[in-house]
Amino acid sequence: MSSVDPILLSVYARTFKSIADEMSMSIQQTARSPILCEAKDFVTGLYDADGNMLEQMENLPILAFSLAPVCKYITEFFDGDINEGDVIFHNDVFSMGNQNNDVAVFQPIFFAGKLVAWSAAKGHQADIGGAVAGGYNPNAVEVWQEGLRIPPVKVYDRGKLRKDVWDLIFANIRFDIVQHDMRAQMGACTVGERRMQKLLEKYGFESFETHKVALFDATRKMMESEISKMPNGEYEGEGFVYYDGRHEGSTFTIRVRIRIEDRHISFDYSDTDEQTNGFVNGTFTSSASATILTFLQMVNPDIPHNEGMVQPIDIIIPEGTILNASYPKATTFGNHLCPPNADAIIRALGPVIPDRITAGWNHLLSSLTTGTDPDKGEDFVDIFFMGLKGGSGGMQGTDGYDHIGMIDASGGVLDQDYEMFEQQTPHTLIKHEFLTDSAGAGRWRGGLGTETVYRLGSEDTQLVTFGDGDFRPAFGLFGGQDAGLNMIKLTYPDGKEVIPRNKDLITGVPRNTVYYQIAGGGGGYGDPRQRDRDTLGQEVRDGVISKDAAKSIYNYDPSG
Repeated sequence: MSSVDPILLSVYARTFKSIADEMSMSIQQTARSPILCEAKDFVTGLYDADGNMLEQMENLPILAFSLAPVCKYITEFFDGDINEGDVIFHNDVFSMGNQNNDVAVFQPIFFAGKLVAWSAAKGHQADIGGAVAGGYNPNAVEVWQEGLRIPPVKVYDRGKLRKDVWDLIFANIRFDIVQHDMRAQMGACTVGERRMQKLLEKYGFESFETHKVALFDATRKMMESEISKMPNGEYEGEGFVYYDGRHEGSTFTIRVRIRIEDRHISFDYSDTDEQTNGFVNGTFTSSASATILTFLQMVNPDIPHNEGMVQPIDIIIPEGTILNASYPKATTFGNHLCPPNADAIIRALGPVIPDRITAGWNHLLSSLTTGTDPDKGEDFVDIFFMGLKGGSGGMQGTDGYDHIGMIDASGGVLDQDYEMFEQQTPHTLIKHEFLTDSAGAGRWRGGLGTETVYRLGSEDTQLVTFGDGDFRPAFGLFGGQDAGLNMIKLTYPDGKEVIPRNKDLITGVPRNTVYYQIAGGGGGYGDPRQRDRDTLGQEVRDGVISKDAAKSIYNYDPSG
């Protein structure tokens, strides 16, 4: 083995990150669906020959930690039959996938005839077959009602397209745009392959292996150091899930027991409620990803994201719980169990690390429209990212983030470009702006939510709603106040008003129906009466906080 050069170690770490970033930019520039090129609902990553994470680009964090488990599964599944030029597709939620619509591409990377690494990309596809266009079926109780299952399958074998396999997959998917987006992901994996091979040509395989191990070890020590700053003990918290799409009034509790022992932390969900015969179950992979990304908000953000980062973390999620449903339960909603899972972790650790946690984040309430654009004669799919999330919670020393969007680089109020929204759908945007008083009040307030209005431009539009952010608002901490609730309302051309349930499927929505949505803010942190007076004055002038709220909640008189 070669010796470890600390300078070269940094070069490897930053090169891995640069490659994953370039792969991400490749998808953003070549994908056609707004879900990918606008909202960046995808991730890219590099993995060693055994599937251990080298680095990833986390455009959407809930997907980022879902690639490594699948990569490890694929290396075992195709053991002895992994060849240069292979391209493998996968989405199967019962073999370490996280959601049917999130389809991954894995490409083995060879050097000097030897498998040395993998490049991978996973993105949310505009359709994946199943009973409902767009992939979200609130009436589903089993996986076949949700979409096409793709266990590990080669679409290229030794560089040759398997046309029979390709046609079999896409014959079961409604929209041609999905083929184009999967090719964009394949292209990104090829970019990763080429860059990794150049790196190996420059430094050699032995140097790569030596520095990879050293990088994992250094990262593990960084994470252990962060954990060691937290007090040893056992801590418990709860989060709540409302309505499973089938049983009115149903509520489910996520229970986590967190154990900190010196330089190690474990998250045990053994007491979480059982799975439901409805729409809101999750998979182990989606739930574990949610746990990791929530915990990462509480540690040093400069820790590299590789296999060493997760080595001091254990996650226990028994099969048969709502966070890890057993075959063949419906699981499409699983990604959206992240907020209540995060709530449970925050409530558990808040009392012992108050300076590292936030107040509650606004829960998801989203919608998806599908139909035919009457002007173009083309089918469209749109997940309405503009109204998707609302604000994040305040924390000690800083306010929450206003309208977090998809929690990626787009972020903020503009999570979908307005002009692209109107080009890629027949809808017309009327209003999209921050909503006054939507943030939970506090010494450090929550992030603002939004108010959004658009007019539907297609006849017989199908609209699906999903989320549970209209049941309970984002919670405040340490004297901070809760935020406001989410809401969606449809006003038909004849004046009829419809307020969809939070997991609903509405067909035949007529053209010129007005869609109205409020996305709530994040919870406040600390006593609102201690908020900085100069900041309050500016926020009242800017319309962030109303004069009435300034007086009644913040004990501040704008008039002097």
